[in-house]
Amino acid sequence: MYKGKQIGVVVTAYNEEAFIGSVIETVPDFVDRIYAVDDASPDNSWEAIQQVASRINETVEREPELAVTDGGDGRRVVPIQHEENRGYGAAVKTGYKHAADDEMDVVAVMNGDGQMDPDILHRIIDPVVEGEADYAKGNRLLRPEDRNGMSAFRFVGNAMLTGLSKFASGYWTVGDPQNGYTAISRETIETLDLESITDKYGFLNHLLTHLNVNERRVADVSMSAVYGDEESSIRYVPFVRFVSLLLLRSFLWRLKTRYVVAEFHPNVVFYGAGTAGLIGGSAGLGASVVRTLRGKDGFTGAIASFVALVVGTVALGIAIWLDADENEDLEVTKYEYSGVESDGDRELEQPQSIE
Repeated sequence: MYKGKQIGVVVTAYNEEAFIGSVIETVPDFVDRIYAVDDASPDNSWEAIQQVASRINETVEREPELAVTDGGDGRRVVPIQHEENRGYGAAVKTGYKHAADDEMDVVAVMNGDGQMDPDILHRIIDPVVEGEADYAKGNRLLRPEDRNGMSAFRFVGNAMLTGLSKFASGYWTVGDPQNGYTAISRETIETLDLESITDKYGFLNHLLTHLNVNERRVADVSMSAVYGDEESSIRYVPFVRFVSLLLLRSFLWRLKTRYVVAEFHPNVVFYGAGTAGLIGGSAGLGASVVRTLRGKDGFTGAIASFVALVVGTVALGIAIWLDADENEDLEVTKYEYSGVESDGDRELEQPQSIE
């Protein structure tokens, strides 16, 4: 129990036999229930989960004061195994469903690779626990000192995905979309259509879009990048291709659902005009260059294409401004400085963990 709320933590694992045990063991004591989800790992991750679960659950049985607050079946660690590999998103969704069924008020996610510091879990869940947000996530890009542990390759890739995710999700101040250190309210889980969200590694990006369509408040919480000896199972070329197409579909779906179906919003017109102007202007300039190289008059076409580019750029800028303004109230950013957190112009005492 934490600040009167029941807390669940989903720990996802795929080929994490070397790390998963220590991740589960270091989850803070204020967490009521841990859902350890093995996504059909070919290594010994499942055995490692079972061993640590047995050890912790036996301790709970011997010491009743450590039992989960809702009673339940007395287990603090709930081992769950997929029969076949379904993807990172599927593992998170499995944990979400179990936690919602157990009536956990707030559900956090910690990956089984040991990259997420359990000592800052209270900072991740606090915006949700205190009602400031419906979903909170870590952000390793908010402060320069937080990026010290991030390689240039990771930083550039993350920055590019952040930009694309802003368009897709509508959360224009939310960054580091691949950060899986998150927390969500049970009410939000029950509101989302989880089955329509991808099971793959693009889950986090896709989830943000669904949160926006449901007009849920999202908090970004500053945290440091931590990388150890773990090896990523992501194959980057297929991942980038899949996520890029996913973000494009998400963007179009969000515009249709929020700004056409729910109620008409003029930024749809500006997005359309901006896209048409940029594509048409670029194509026209290319055609004008070809005509000029062939000794024909390309000047008139070039002028018209340039005007189309300018109009398209202005229209796209207006669309982004309108979109950002529409979603401003759905975004919360929290920083931490030497024991004091700031939220906009307010200063807040850094929340303390309850043990």
